[in-house]
Amino acid sequence: MKNYENVTIFNHPLIQHKIAMLRSKDTGMKDFRELIEEITALMTFECLKDVPTRQVMVTTPLERTEQTIVIENSVAVIPVLRAGLGMVNGVHMLFPTAKVGHIGMYRDEETLEPKEYYCKLPDGIEDKIAIILDPMLATGGSAVAAIDLLKKQGVSDIRLMNIIAAPVGVETVATAHPDVKVFIACLDRQLNENGYILPGLGDAGDRLFGTK
Repeated sequence: MKNYENVTIFNHPLIQHKIAMLRSKDTGMKDFRELIEEITALMTFECLKDVPTRQVMVTTPLERTEQTIVIENSVAVIPVLRAGLGMVNGVHMLFPTAKVGHIGMYRDEETLEPKEYYCKLPDGIEDKIAIILDPMLATGGSAVAAIDLLKKQGVSDIRLMNIIAAPVGVETVATAHPDVKVFIACLDRQLNENGYILPGLGDAGDRLFGTK
């Protein structure tokens, strides 16, 4: 896979350590959910390093001083249902006031194209940094559709956060939307014939919510 200027792939030992545990088939639902949240929190530092800020005066026990704070209502997180829900708390650990929207997608059995079945976005989404959350980036079809939807709503600053990605998915998103910053915790080898990422971690939604 070639390098894309808008794609960041993490190579941090703490993230890689947690991904190793995340992959294991012996990791139970509770630990799996907590690992997803912890990895997301670590990724959020980089994803929001340029979040809008303003200066305020703060009174310490000794004097008044000018300090930098993040502008309220500047960020919204948009989990792609259902697995993306598992990443929301990871962002909220660092940015508890981030608004939350939801996008639901399913794959048409005939065309294999993603179809929207639900969309609820925060008011004023067009003026916020919108972070799309989905643990897995496989073919990239759902991610491209979600980005298309946000752009139709007037959002100009869109970011995508995935924990595990396949090269084809990264290439699809980076080519279709070169203006969107993509953050990936780990780039895997390929997709199998059923569209699962290898080595991957199985179905993230099933492992998060205990379903099959």
